[in-house]
Order: sequence, then C-alpha cells, then structure tokens
Amino acid sequence: MTRVLVVEDDRELGELLVRAFGNAGYSADLARDGQSGLHRALTRGYDVLVLDRRLPAIEGLDLLVRLRRSGVDAPALMLTALGTVADRIAGLDGGAEDYVVKPFDLDELLARVRALLRRRPAVAAPVIAVGAAEFDLMARTVTGPDGAATTLSGRESDLLRLLAEQPERVFSRREIAARVFPESDTETLADTYVHYLRRKLGATVVATVRGTGYRLGRL
Repeated sequence: MTRVLVVEDDRELGELLVRAFGNAGYSADLARDGQSGLHRALTRGYDVLVLDRRLPAIEGLDLLVRLRRSGVDAPALMLTALGTVADRIAGLDGGAEDYVVKPFDLDELLARVRALLRRRPAVAAPVIAVGAAEFDLMARTVTGPDGAATTLSGRESDLLRLLAEQPERVFSRREIAARVFPESDTETLADTYVHYLRRKLGATVVATVRGTGYRLGRL
C-alpha cells in the first residue's frame, strides 16, 4: 500500500487529509509539527510527503531541506498560504516537487499526488537481515526462513530497525526512548516495546545487556 506522510499543524485540515488519503486507498500518517514529521520521515518509509509550509518546531521548508540532506527522496508536495512567485520558487528550490496554495480543492490535491507517484521510479523495498530472517522496512514485516511473515506496528518497526542497523551496538533505555519515542518523557516505553517484539518474534530477538541496555539478538 502506498504510504503518505502528512505534516500539518492545523488539526482539522490534517485529519481531513488523512481521511481523504485513506478513502483513496493510501495509508496515511499525520504529524502535527516539524520535529515529529522529521522523526517519522527518517525512521519510516514513505512514498510521498505532504508538508505544510508554516509548522511549529521546524518550519516546513527547513524540514524538507533536512530530509533531502539525510537522503529522504520521497516526492514532496508543499502546502502553504504563501502564494507569491518567490515563495513557490523557494519551495521548489528547497526540494519540493509540487507546491499547492491554500485554500485548495481536495480532488486536485489527490490528482497532484497521483501525478507525483507516477513519476517516481519503482524501487525495491529496503530489507535488513535479522539473523536468518528478513526485515522489510516498507511493509514492516519480518519473514523467517520458513517463509512465515510477521507484521509489526510502526513503533515496533522503528525499534527493530534501530537495533538491526547496528547489530553489535548496545543501546541504553534512555537512548532508545529518545530515538524511537521522542514525544515521551519516560524510558519505560523502551522496555514495553522490547517485550512486544519478543512476544511477536521470539524471546531471543532482543538481547538484554545487564546494567547497560539492549542490542539485537537472534532469531
């Protein structure tokens, strides 16, 4: 399923866009500020980005520049109330593929997103080895040697990706919480989601390093 990230601080408009994308057959996530949008875009695979220009925490154009510098190449459509030629040029030069001025027609917006997706070349979904299993980052599935696939939630996928990309490194509970749950002020979520991964994938998938934290285990 095509995945869309909407970064929009207007609650009503953001929820409207998520519903519209869902009704059109997409899987859509909503972030309400630039910081959470940055985290989601860097840790999850999206096919298209829909970004508001005026965002709290990190302004929309700055967010897009950071994502492009980090290697996120999903096509981006910028939403804005700033409709001057100079503003549109700034958005396009910042890495956006399209620029829509508010207020806009919802059907036209969906058509523009379809056009962006048609122009995007097909690429293989990134896969990371987890022991003898394969972890598909886009589908959020872990497929074992027997072909059985297990689907992870978004946060479970974020945690497994963090551990799998540096399998020899030990991550503290504080670091896991900061990297995977930046909006939370408690480290206990790290323990909770380690428990969830073990419940789904087996007790050995995450190894506990006493007094230090967690690292990737084995399947």
